[in-house]
Amino acid sequence: MAFSPSVVSGLVAITDAVIVITVGMAVYMAYVGWNPASLPIYVVATSFNLVLTIGGFYFTGLYGFETITAPHRQAHKILYICTIVFMLLVLVGFALKISAEFSRVWSFASFILEALLIFAARLYFHRLIVQWAHSGRLIRRIAIVGAGDQGARLARELEREKEKNPWLSVTGIYDDRKERSPATIGAYPVRGGLEDLIEDSREARIDDIIVALPWSAEDRLLAILRTIGVLPAQILLSPDLIGHRFLHRGYNRIGDVSYLSVYDKPISDWSYLVKEIEDEILTSVGLVLFLPLMAVIAVAIKLDSRGPVLFRQKRYGFNNELFEVYKFRTMYTGRPPEKGVPQAKRDDSRVTRIGGFLRRTSLDELPQLFNVLQRTMSLVGPRPHAVEHNELYSALITGYFSRHRVKPGITGWAQVNGLRGETDTPDKMAARVKYDVHYIEHWSLLLDLKILAMTPYALIANKNVY
Repeated sequence: MAFSPSVVSGLVAITDAVIVITVGMAVYMAYVGWNPASLPIYVVATSFNLVLTIGGFYFTGLYGFETITAPHRQAHKILYICTIVFMLLVLVGFALKISAEFSRVWSFASFILEALLIFAARLYFHRLIVQWAHSGRLIRRIAIVGAGDQGARLARELEREKEKNPWLSVTGIYDDRKERSPATIGAYPVRGGLEDLIEDSREARIDDIIVALPWSAEDRLLAILRTIGVLPAQILLSPDLIGHRFLHRGYNRIGDVSYLSVYDKPISDWSYLVKEIEDEILTSVGLVLFLPLMAVIAVAIKLDSRGPVLFRQKRYGFNNELFEVYKFRTMYTGRPPEKGVPQAKRDDSRVTRIGGFLRRTSLDELPQLFNVLQRTMSLVGPRPHAVEHNELYSALITGYFSRHRVKPGITGWAQVNGLRGETDTPDKMAARVKYDVHYIEHWSLLLDLKILAMTPYALIANKNVY
């Protein structure tokens, strides 16, 4: 199980909601008894109790992961919020002159049982989290960049924190200045430089990367952050003087140690789950709708020219990992060898008759629905580029690889904003990257649905596709 603080927090919130509803209805049935005339008012009271209690817990920080994993910090807050909510409901009852319609036993019993059961559930969750951690099912993988004194001090602090928070796991320490680095720091190996960190993060997903270097080494720090900023992990700075560069970012905590959050992990936890469900449902619907059309296109391609129906090509996807993208073939086969992967241009002689139509309408992209089912792509995300184009533009555009912090998409924010088709200059590609990064940093389900709704119009309006 991947470490996911917000998922744990969400499960706790759901449990609290179930307790509030169950207690309210159970006490009503046990003491007041079923009565169609009185039931609605108790349902309304329980609903208000639910909203106020969950809201109070949220705004007082009771759903923070660090609070959930420290039950002793919760008891007084739980009792305090439950008491305030109880008093508010009593005041509302008196103000509306409906207090006489409520059973006093129901009111007090619900309040007391609710507070006790919520606290008991928190104790159970803490015990469950610890069990998951010891069994290896719940791990927060942490990598440290910096093998100097600051990195060694951080490693010692995290080792002490692990005694209280067993889900913490330092996977290794990394430093590009290998000649100055020891083989180990405490119990942790120095596993290599930044390239080794990037490679290791692909083999075993790393949740947090903490840069533990003097903030006065400003240029080196910024270069390191640019290099590792392409990884789908939360990147943190161990506190030092360079913090003024990232004043727009907030501080985060691992145990009792504070860090400055530089890059947040994109589309993670509940957002990741929502996006996966979105892809599964909409892709399944899309295949049902488009399979007949795809069959017609396949026959047309075979009748138009010799060669396979599908075109397959290696491209870089999530975390800069290679995958095979599917498209309907739109060019003639058996062409003379070409240098690199030249982009299609107006009146390109390589494009078949049916291929020109497919490319202008983007119907050649329909087989990528199967990429979505394989989970190598998403319906919405940055468009994947050919390997040669990736290598060319990554050297010219700062932050280019940040596009790979999420899965590539069949359509994207750049495409519906007029940046579909040929990108024959660095400026055009830089503009596309800017839109892709905006999408990653501002993702929401509504944004995805907006992009999907805008895509048909973008296909008609954009003439920059050959």
